[in-house]
Amino acid sequence: MRAVLSKSPGGPETLVVEDVMDPTPAKGQVIIEVKAVGINYPDALIIEDKYQFKPERPFSPGAEVAGVVDAVGEGVKNVRRGDRVIAVPGWGGLAERVAIKADQLIPIPDGMDFETAAAFIMTYGTSYYALKDRANLKAGETLLVLGAAGGVGAAAVELGKAMGARVVAAASTNDKVEFALELGADNGLIYPSGPMDKAAQKELAGEFKLATGRDGADVVYDPVGGDYAEPALRAMDWNGRYLVVGFPSGIPALPLNLTLLKSVSVVGVFWGAAVMRDPAGHAANMRDLMAFYAEGKIKPRISKTFPLEKAADAIKALSDRTAMGKIVVVTED
Repeated sequence: MRAVLSKSPGGPETLVVEDVMDPTPAKGQVIIEVKAVGINYPDALIIEDKYQFKPERPFSPGAEVAGVVDAVGEGVKNVRRGDRVIAVPGWGGLAERVAIKADQLIPIPDGMDFETAAAFIMTYGTSYYALKDRANLKAGETLLVLGAAGGVGAAAVELGKAMGARVVAAASTNDKVEFALELGADNGLIYPSGPMDKAAQKELAGEFKLATGRDGADVVYDPVGGDYAEPALRAMDWNGRYLVVGFPSGIPALPLNLTLLKSVSVVGVFWGAAVMRDPAGHAANMRDLMAFYAEGKIKPRISKTFPLEKAADAIKALSDRTAMGKIVVVTED
């Protein structure tokens, strides 16, 4: 089978496509014939050894797949050959087949295609866990979403609206803000690209406060980090919850005196670890998300698809932060 391999640490240009041995299912595992792979920011980090997990090389990136069960290992009762399923292996997905534990599979609903299925779990799973379990977002509250046109940011915009919040979308270009408004955001603003000095950060804090209203944001969803974090924190309301999701712009140094003065909670969001620690909670969240999808309240926006041979270009497009919504790799032309 064909597989995209990381043989040494580095950017997308270090990836190669090679023929490798087909996997066989161990006890409790199935083999999925991969049809589509959702590309996520951890894919860019893991090949550079910058992610929380560091698999032994050579390995395939690709944390989120959709496909068909091709073989079933000993003891597997919950699925059978031919079932359409979604899986989140963490890595290994950028290949024509992948082995995964059967108890980690999620059935693909009728009417959902493989590309949509591959773009669904990680972004919505992360954002719903953040907003529901970590922030306890309530209807009527104001949610400020940074990076609102990216994968998790776009999901946060949709989910915030589905949960009854007033959503303010912030992004780096007019096109990205317009995209977020199309997803349902109530208001939007453009923030500057690149590093900001203290004066620029103070100005941005004022713009965030103006956009979120007199009292500021009840919840900040931050998958960006860097110089955007402090202005967002300054624009928060009393008892606000600041969600730490990611750091593509760098790890910020937050002034903790602001958390005291505003009684703000800074809350970490590590969805992958939460899934492993609380599988029952994860399953309940997945049921909620599938219900939102069935009701038409959420739907992945796939901006571009790439063939397996161009998977490196897909990861590069995500790393360059030029994509809006989700990027998907398909195994068949």
